[in-house]
Amino acid sequence: MTTLFSGIYTASLTPLTSTYEPNLPALVSHVEQLFESGSDGVAILGSTGEANSLTIEQRLDIISYCGRTLAPERLMMGTGSCALQDAIRLTQASIEAGVFSVLVIPPFYYKPQSDESVIRYYSELISSVDDSRLRIIFYNFPKLSGYNFSTEILQEFKERFGDIAAGIKDSSGNWENMLSITKNVPNFMVYSGTETLLLNILREGGAGCITASANLLAPECQLVYQAWRNDQQNTAEQVQKELTVLRKALESYQFVSELKGLMALHTGSEHWQEMLPPFIPLLPSQVRELSEKINDLGLNLRQRIRKYFC
Repeated sequence: MTTLFSGIYTASLTPLTSTYEPNLPALVSHVEQLFESGSDGVAILGSTGEANSLTIEQRLDIISYCGRTLAPERLMMGTGSCALQDAIRLTQASIEAGVFSVLVIPPFYYKPQSDESVIRYYSELISSVDDSRLRIIFYNFPKLSGYNFSTEILQEFKERFGDIAAGIKDSSGNWENMLSITKNVPNFMVYSGTETLLLNILREGGAGCITASANLLAPECQLVYQAWRNDQQNTAEQVQKELTVLRKALESYQFVSELKGLMALHTGSEHWQEMLPPFIPLLPSQVRELSEKINDLGLNLRQRIRKYFC
């Protein structure tokens, strides 16, 4: 099945053991709880999942295990890599696991990249995998990759590869670029990388969002999505405003450190205390202060996390 959902995708955290191995049962449990809390789909092995700090063997293990134990049609796997052959192996493994939707960042070390170099990378990936079920979500994160996907380059991908060029996660923060893609690339799923633009992108014909903070805020994201679907415009605007305030409060620190810190604080689970360098755990006082800040905005994080994740 090659289904891509409109709505809310959570960019999942990756729980780790004390020896920095992926805690696979804990990851599966977390993803199942994300579905329960309001995620239409879950993106695994993205930036929030610390994918580029994991070895390729660890990523392959995650892909295989999650594909076997979770509903694969509701998953999206991050398979991008600076090494083309690694990206091919990861993408092939995802397809073998039944997960046909993959999130692929362009190679990000050598800069500047040209349009021609990015076309070459994705063309080699697609031709090597050679599977019509493949659905690529291009990961537009110029702050990390150094490359911005323009409307024109995505039009070219769509013309060359058809359904395989399925959509984009746009974490550029550039609304005009996102809007241009939505309006000018047909049959293409445009996901905002932040839920602050969720209602805006839905109103313009986009697909929804793929976001890290939905590890905690999926219910609020889903409220916006459902109000929009049901044409409850006033409600949608109000819950979007409330969601935006919560999201901005969660931008106090780097997402992996703060989200894992909050999960550890309120679950007591050791696997949330582990993160790979370069991430650094927050101080306990910082985590408590952030939790209290969210509580003051009307969301009881302790209650939220214990409801869905304990």
